[in-house]
Amino acid sequence: MRRMSPDERAAWSHDRTPDVRDGLTRVERVVLWQLSVLQAERDGRNVPTAMLYGRVVEHVDLSIDELQRTLQRLIGTR
Repeated sequence: MRRMSPDERAAWSHDRTPDVRDGLTRVERVVLWQLSVLQAERDGRNVPTAMLYGRVVEHVDLSIDELQRTLQRLIGTR
């Protein structure tokens, strides 16, 4: 695994720090936003995780495992 530059570290930290207003991180907010957009595009049908991942990584840097952990956290399992 490569080392992050100070700018990358700051962006990573910012994306994962909970907001004081509602406790959501930027990553969680992007996941929920893109999930909503994709569900609307698919007329309310379920959204494949791979499709969601493709949309989310356009906005934040995260791994597939991190997306899955975020989804588990958001739906309350684990």
